[in-house]
Amino acid sequence: MLAEITPLILTYNEAPNIDRTLQQLTWAQEIVIIDSYSTDETLAIIARYPQAKVIQHKFESFASQCNFGLSQIDSEWVLSLDADYILNPALIAEMAALSDRREIDAYAISFKYCVFGKPLRGTLYPPRKSLYRKHKAVYHNDGHAHRVAIDGNVGALTQYISHDDRKPVTRWFNAEVKYADLEVKKLVETPSHELSFIEKIRLKKVIAPLLVLVYCLIVKRGILDGWPGIYYASQRVLAELLLSIKLLEYQLYTSKVKHND
Repeated sequence: MLAEITPLILTYNEAPNIDRTLQQLTWAQEIVIIDSYSTDETLAIIARYPQAKVIQHKFESFASQCNFGLSQIDSEWVLSLDADYILNPALIAEMAALSDRREIDAYAISFKYCVFGKPLRGTLYPPRKSLYRKHKAVYHNDGHAHRVAIDGNVGALTQYISHDDRKPVTRWFNAEVKYADLEVKKLVETPSHELSFIEKIRLKKVIAPLLVLVYCLIVKRGILDGWPGIYYASQRVLAELLLSIKLLEYQLYTSKVKHND
């Protein structure tokens, strides 16, 4: 099965991560990397891997970038990865043992979140449809995130991907500010009946950060992971606080505009 799979990766200044990701993809005959004109050492690192094909493409959205990447792949199956996703040997073996069952068009894969290499007991990261038939998949934007829609049946793999992002926290913070703007736009423009339970909780503003803190440290037992668990919980709480602040900003701004009218 591995010979029928092409990994697809989006990159932009991923020098702290990309080498660890590519080290676990040497089994692939071709790796398609869509780069948004990186200015750090990303391209130099990728050049060490002869099966990696880099295509530079202007970034408009994650969905459009992924869909463009799909158009550059010839194989039946695609393994969609972020530049900080690390495949463990057991997952590679599980994919190698898969038969091309025609009734399955995609496989969801779970994640183990890592902080500087240390796996955590739990994460807010849900399983993702990462392995799928190319012709059955199309990406759509969803707030700050992007989702792949699969026209067919989805199975699940038992092994996991490690998510181990080692970019500086300053870059993470700046990205979260941008993501919060996109998420606010989604939350305020989507009819209430179409919002998920979690999204409705986020609209309450102050509740979500507190729930995330309890969920990460207590429910997911992050407190037992020591400082890495506290680091992860702090990041997730800060992300929710940013979203709450942006929602308050939107509420105060729109109230002022209505009052002036």
